[in-house]
Amino acid sequence: MQLRIENLAKTYANGVQALRGVSLTIGEGIFGLLGPNGAGKSTLMRILATLQEADSGSAHLDDVDILRDKHRVRQMLGYLPQEFGLYPKVTAQRLLDHFAHLKGIVETSQRQALVELLLRQTNLWDDRNRRLGSFSGGMKQRFGIAQALIGSPKLIIVDEPTAGLDPEERVRFHNLLAEIGEEVVVILSTHIVSDVSDLCRSMAIIHEGRLLATGDPADLAGHLRGRIWAATVARADVPRYRDSLPVISSRLFAGRTQLRVFADNRPAPEFKPVEPEVEDVYFTSIKRPEYAAC
Repeated sequence: MQLRIENLAKTYANGVQALRGVSLTIGEGIFGLLGPNGAGKSTLMRILATLQEADSGSAHLDDVDILRDKHRVRQMLGYLPQEFGLYPKVTAQRLLDHFAHLKGIVETSQRQALVELLLRQTNLWDDRNRRLGSFSGGMKQRFGIAQALIGSPKLIIVDEPTAGLDPEERVRFHNLLAEIGEEVVVILSTHIVSDVSDLCRSMAIIHEGRLLATGDPADLAGHLRGRIWAATVARADVPRYRDSLPVISSRLFAGRTQLRVFADNRPAPEFKPVEPEVEDVYFTSIKRPEYAAC
């Protein structure tokens, strides 16, 4: 199973160019689409989920034309949007059964078996008779994945799934995605770098509607080896460093600030070379796009 996107473009009525000739080839497994808010991630996800029209370009899931054969795509699709509504007074089991019926599974015993399987897979079986309004944020996200898995989809899209989750729920959600992402195409759209570095074998960075970098996260980080430098400085000195050096990120630690700089040579005596991380790829691609590795 392979998803091929070629020169996809979208401009809104207010003139915002959400996508500018995006081209990607995505195979089975979890693919990370990383970018800041407003980068164009959700627009791309909505187009692939047949909820929005593209202005130009093409997208195919194997031989299925995503932009033209929407009915067939929806039969193969599982989608967890960034925000989704649930009936707060309905139990998890009842609503999932309803979704399965809408998906075309009309035989009662088959539907009941599927609902039980999905609730167990998402670790919600013990809470099946609880009303959804009493679920935590993480439980609602796991329920969202359960409904996205109805019908054995070949393409699963999850848009900002871990935003707002506590660390324990984020780990649980990561494990669930890793479990389901072996034999299908899973697109994980997020602005959280650790989601991509922890889960994805392949990734892309998008900003202002353009792809800036694509590839294996470890390989992309490796391309920066020898050009990422770090130093811990007093907070009062940070503006001076930002004015004089190509600072890509800063992090407060114990009352002082660690600066990371992209440079071919040591930018100042106090800076030391450090092993590059996916976060460095992200910030370098956005702040110094001329060095991005597409």
